[in-house]
Amino acid sequence: MSDKVLDTSVELCGIRMDNPVIPASGTFGYGYEFAEWYDINILGTFSFKGTTMNPRFGNPTPRIAEAPMGMLNAVGLQNPGVERVLSEELPKMEKVFSKPVMANVGGFSLEEYAYTAEKLAADSRVGWLEVNISCPNVHGGGISFGTDAKLAAQVTSEVRKRTDKPVIMKLSPNVTDITEIARACEAAGADGISLINTLMGMRIDKMRRRPIIANTTGGLSGPCIFPVALRMVYQVYNAVKIPLIGMGGVSCAEDVIEMMLAGATAVEVGAANLIDPCACKKIIEDIPRVMRKYRIERLSDIVGAAH
Repeated sequence: MSDKVLDTSVELCGIRMDNPVIPASGTFGYGYEFAEWYDINILGTFSFKGTTMNPRFGNPTPRIAEAPMGMLNAVGLQNPGVERVLSEELPKMEKVFSKPVMANVGGFSLEEYAYTAEKLAADSRVGWLEVNISCPNVHGGGISFGTDAKLAAQVTSEVRKRTDKPVIMKLSPNVTDITEIARACEAAGADGISLINTLMGMRIDKMRRRPIIANTTGGLSGPCIFPVALRMVYQVYNAVKIPLIGMGGVSCAEDVIEMMLAGATAVEVGAANLIDPCACKKIIEDIPRVMRKYRIERLSDIVGAAH
């Protein structure tokens, strides 16, 4: 296969990408910091920092704790708010990134989700909306939108009404049956499913006898969660007919292939970016070698091939 032309491109919700690699929201800022390390236009796209209607300072510190083969974070959706993202962050991003970008949308009520999604979708630089439904519903006693199928469907429906651009719902793994949530989002008009977000965990400072993270618990990410993420992608692929973005512990080109075999059309890379700012660049450069190793000519051919 060494002399054959390999096709690394995929199509995600009608938009062609040169390759399936996407830096995950919250690990890549708005791109321009990473552009100091390499040309980020080699990426399929990237999902920028989770954006809410109003500015958020986030949770108190400490927000980060180490874990075996991973990390915990409780940043708390720190961001400057949608108005400043549109007026300041995206113009800076545009100077270093020329492809459609994925806008990550957060919210604490249906109204907030709808408002922020509509604002971001109206920007010509935005190709997809990735809607994070792991946020607590302030009008529902703090329950996460992503842990209740009915609430997940309501958010999907409200965002769907505000835009014709692809709506991808990002699911929480902290549920009994993730396929139920995925099916509810699909029925409510989602164009794709993004999974998984972080798993809940904690660490304790043994000298102080107190939780390390000020918020007590945080989201676990890194290679330790890859088998869980892979299992959920595999399950959801069987449950819905819309494309999936797989993520959770992806740190090399081999992981990308495995995620795609499980059913992912595209693959997000999260914690690895915090360890090595060139992680996504190295993964993209290594994909052709891994394709030859497994005799893959077109990456799009292997989506769901493990079923």
